[in-house]
Amino acid sequence: MAEIGSRTPARVGAFLDVAFPTVAERLLEARIRREWPHLMGPDVSRRCQPGELRNRTLELTVDNSPWLQELALREADLLERLRQRYGPRTVRALKLSLGALSPEPAAAPRRSPRATGRPTAEELQMIDAAVTLIADPELQISARRLLEKTCTTRRPRTGMS
Repeated sequence: MAEIGSRTPARVGAFLDVAFPTVAERLLEARIRREWPHLMGPDVSRRCQPGELRNRTLELTVDNSPWLQELALREADLLERLRQRYGPRTVRALKLSLGALSPEPAAAPRRSPRATGRPTAEELQMIDAAVTLIADPELQISARRLLEKTCTTRRPRTGMS
């Protein structure tokens, strides 16, 4: 990462990871879910779905007991695949549990990238709590703008515009 005050450009994501560590874990969780079928193959992904990533432990839901046992035996291999794809310090352990798999989500409709209004009061409270952790005032302002824009552009559009 570039140092503060240097003229070397740095990715915003690098600053967000430092300022908001839980954001980095949520982004990794989303990436794992999105890439799961490709990463693990059709057999495993048909019987097992990734859930939450908490403290570097990935929760996996398996749809039947024989596959739960099979994946428990292959846990080291699954972890190795995850670490090779996402880095050695990303996923520390797996937590396997028996449960119903959620249906595959339908493709999300594409949304317009333009803003759809102002963030809600709840979103503003979360943004305020997050940016107060940033010591640098300029970075705090930039992070606030980025988070507000993210909230408004990811919101489903309603009504006519």
